[in-house]
Amino acid sequence: MKLLQIPILLCLICLFLLTGCLPNKKLTVAATATLLEGVAKSAFQQSDLKLVREGIPAYLMLMDGMIETVPDNEQLLINASQTYSSFASAFMEESDPDYAKLLYRKARQYSLRFLEIRGLKNPAESLFDDFKESVKHCGGKDVPYLFWAAASWGNWIKLNLDSMEALAELPRVELMMKKVLELDEGFYYGGPHIFMGIWFASWPRDAGGDLKKAQKHFQRALEMGKGKFLMTYVYYADYYARRAPDKDLFVSTLQKVLDAPADISPEITLLNTVARKRAVELLSRKDEIFE
Repeated sequence: MKLLQIPILLCLICLFLLTGCLPNKKLTVAATATLLEGVAKSAFQQSDLKLVREGIPAYLMLMDGMIETVPDNEQLLINASQTYSSFASAFMEESDPDYAKLLYRKARQYSLRFLEIRGLKNPAESLFDDFKESVKHCGGKDVPYLFWAAASWGNWIKLNLDSMEALAELPRVELMMKKVLELDEGFYYGGPHIFMGIWFASWPRDAGGDLKKAQKHFQRALEMGKGKFLMTYVYYADYYARRAPDKDLFVSTLQKVLDAPADISPEITLLNTVARKRAVELLSRKDEIFE
């Protein structure tokens, strides 16, 4: 049995055995949630992509079951949203976009639920002015929730650009991430700047795109992350240098990914391993991209 699957199986056994007593169910889920945090940390420290890809679905299924039992636990909800979104981005978006779309949809659903618990009433359907006022009153403790909600929600929209309903939700995503920039620009290795860099690079100028702003955000993200989050280099090359177009910058930026060890920051070894894999793929296509 895969090493990553053993603790997940133990969690399942504990959950199924102990939840037979209904009064103790919430306590059992809380205890299991603590154990799951260790599983998640272990997964993100792995460099074996095949191992994690095969093990994470069981982890997601377990979190779904726990949320069914304790639907108002905001920590479970944010962990589930983050894991669904990260799994889709790291393993499914390029190979199976239809499946990634479903994963992002689930991440979005969990995000909407924890946002409501945090005080943003009916975040997807409320009047925009009401939503804006709610976000305005968010503080430092709301940063992780706003960030992961915007990230998962934005990824879902990205794969549903043919939907006018999805596109209509973009201003809410942008508003949340700008609030995170205001409150803590360095959160998750400069994540808000990475998001805004991709945001400004992805749209044509007449739709709000701006490559100069995109470059500034990417450079600030690299500064905030101190080069430890290698996906920042990948995004900088793929979204900015590719569109600039600047082949030399594209190559030199991706080479920095290959020159750095995946475990430069042990807690995100998994994501850095994904970054190295993508850097190799992009470099192999550089002549095609810049023909």
